[in-house]
Amino acid sequence: MRLLFDARYIRTDFHDGISRYSAELAAAVAAEAPAREVEVAFLIHDEAQRALLPPSARVLRIHAPTAVQEPFSALLLNRYRPDAVFSPMQTIGTLGRRFGLILTLHDTIYYRHRTPPRDLPWYVRVGWRLFHLSYLPQRLTLNAADVVATVSDTSAAEFARVRLTRRPVVVVPNAPQRLAELLPTDAVVRTGADNLVYMGSFMGYKNVETLICAAGQLPGRTLHLLSRISPDRRAELERLVDPAGAEVRFHNGVTDAEYSALLADRAVLVSASLDEGYGLPVAEALALGVPAVVTDMPIFREVAGDGALYAPGTDAAAFAAAVRSLDDVAHRDAVIAAGTDHIARFSWERSAGVLLDALDRLPRRR
Repeated sequence: MRLLFDARYIRTDFHDGISRYSAELAAAVAAEAPAREVEVAFLIHDEAQRALLPPSARVLRIHAPTAVQEPFSALLLNRYRPDAVFSPMQTIGTLGRRFGLILTLHDTIYYRHRTPPRDLPWYVRVGWRLFHLSYLPQRLTLNAADVVATVSDTSAAEFARVRLTRRPVVVVPNAPQRLAELLPTDAVVRTGADNLVYMGSFMGYKNVETLICAAGQLPGRTLHLLSRISPDRRAELERLVDPAGAEVRFHNGVTDAEYSALLADRAVLVSASLDEGYGLPVAEALALGVPAVVTDMPIFREVAGDGALYAPGTDAAAFAAAVRSLDDVAHRDAVIAAGTDHIARFSWERSAGVLLDALDRLPRRR
């Protein structure tokens, strides 16, 4: 079987969620495909993306996914005579396709929060907002595929609830980055609850306000807010800081290595988000042997299992109490052990296997 894997969403500056999912899954598929007698070629639009794929990967360079040619992608891809095409997104054009197609929708969060990524062209941002005003455009898009992939059982259940597609839905799970590999060779993960680490944006629904209010009840600790933040938003959040509570440190962006080092230093991963598509930082923390305190909602339960403590998203006192409970060494060790066991079921190798299995559900080249 000849598979084209759409790797055009891999960023060459820094990974966002879609970029990391694309790169990690691409590497795992490339490793597994020969045993399945699947010939894989990777679609790129920037020559620099080649360096982020396996060294022996075969690549085909086409237009960017934001280009005006995107709705007509299938007509171009037909020339390569693929049996199947997989895209980690759902924007690839399907008009006139003569191959099996798997499109991916990670979650439905943008129907509830319609603000598009700022780095997209203006015309794509306008289209993004219009697209998410109704489920109808998404239904038409997904029903043009043969199989729809998503990254969690929670998302699959939401697709079914809103009747988002008639196509079979397969869960190709997300998996954590291997942060331990970024630590110095002689480094060890020191457990504790002295440092509260938040990795994520500062959009309203992320509800960082609750974390800052909880920090006010945790003197002697430090809340680390890692991501880039605008001056206005930082000033807004700084007004909530209680000087008598935990120190609140705005890092305004960190490298993956710095992120790993912070988590490895007596840390708890925290998130009071009121809505999430997945929650990759939670998975990454658990894989490193770090507990989490997070909002009690289905996606976090799926990702973390018993490796996290849960609190209502707007209850700062409950978040603070959960953090304090991790001062008990036996309790903390039990949560860490449960998290390590739970997160072990998520791996890119397993996800690649699920995707390659899904190829058997596709019609052969037309």
